[in-house]
Amino acid sequence: MVLPEISASLEAILAAVFVFGLLIFAHELGHFICAKLTGMRVDEFSIGFGPKLVGFKYGETYYSLRIIPLGGYNKIAGMDPEEEEDERSFNRRPLAARALTIFGGSFMNFLLPVLLLTITYTFAGLDQPSEENVIGQVVAGNPAEQAGLQPGDRILAIDGEAVDRWQDTVVRIHRSAGKQMIFTVQRNAQELAITVTPVYDPEVQRGLIGIGPQIMHTELTTGQSVSYAVEHTFFTLREMLNQIGSMLTGKSSADVSGPIGVAQMSAKVAQLGFIPLLQFAAFLSLNLGLLNLLPLPALDGGHIVLLIMEGIRRKPLKKTTLYTIQMIGFALIVTLALVATYNDLMRNFKIF
Repeated sequence: MVLPEISASLEAILAAVFVFGLLIFAHELGHFICAKLTGMRVDEFSIGFGPKLVGFKYGETYYSLRIIPLGGYNKIAGMDPEEEEDERSFNRRPLAARALTIFGGSFMNFLLPVLLLTITYTFAGLDQPSEENVIGQVVAGNPAEQAGLQPGDRILAIDGEAVDRWQDTVVRIHRSAGKQMIFTVQRNAQELAITVTPVYDPEVQRGLIGIGPQIMHTELTTGQSVSYAVEHTFFTLREMLNQIGSMLTGKSSADVSGPIGVAQMSAKVAQLGFIPLLQFAAFLSLNLGLLNLLPLPALDGGHIVLLIMEGIRRKPLKKTTLYTIQMIGFALIVTLALVATYNDLMRNFKIF
């Protein structure tokens, strides 16, 4: 019994390391590429943290591989306020170049999902819900199962009115929480009338009975995979922005997860296979990209705001002012991390 538990724990650790490492590495790679493109001097680009395993110098940049494989970092000349500056230091470059370098990290986090989803679609194809009005799955313990609906049942009518599309069925169920609905279904050669009462789900704020559509699998070419990956990425970004808007306006709760929660989710997804893990990493990459663009000091978004202020004032802020802003931002980030970790502990371990 011990070996399977060790194997599962190792798999969970490797999944978390893979996801965190991939996302942070992509973010730092974005900063690195933009710094190079805008003429800044990058003294070191590292994969991982901690003691160095191997390293070499190519051109003016030292490339290293370090023992802790959780992301990486850039040492861009002039980013350290105490460092001597030259014409290729960060603060000596034009505002547009500095803003592009800062934005490059999040941009890479937006680009990474397109790559990951292209890989998943190319090798695993595309699974889409069918519009055919046939039940594909019935969730155990929900009203549909209790009423006797089964996978394969074709829904012909609801309350005596014909329905042809799956979406029409879904809309009717959503609007009918607490009301009896008579489903006329075809099962094999029989027509059956089955009464179902949707239950109200406060989380999604609609009626549900616990059914899902049939899933249609399609093999895709590389070109189709890229197209679907771009479409999926933009759709997910739009939904995330809508969710952030809902949280800011108080329409939904700000339920955030920290590193513990993300690591646990990575482990669970990894049990489903490598393709689902790539899809999960794509989703998290978009989260990381948006999070870093929040206008908070110590985040990339806050740094961009400071650059905008410098452009308006036509001179940089004083070093003491920048230091104070960064300390405030750091305190906010630490507080957010503590709140997220507390939520993880409350939700997953229930130790409080």
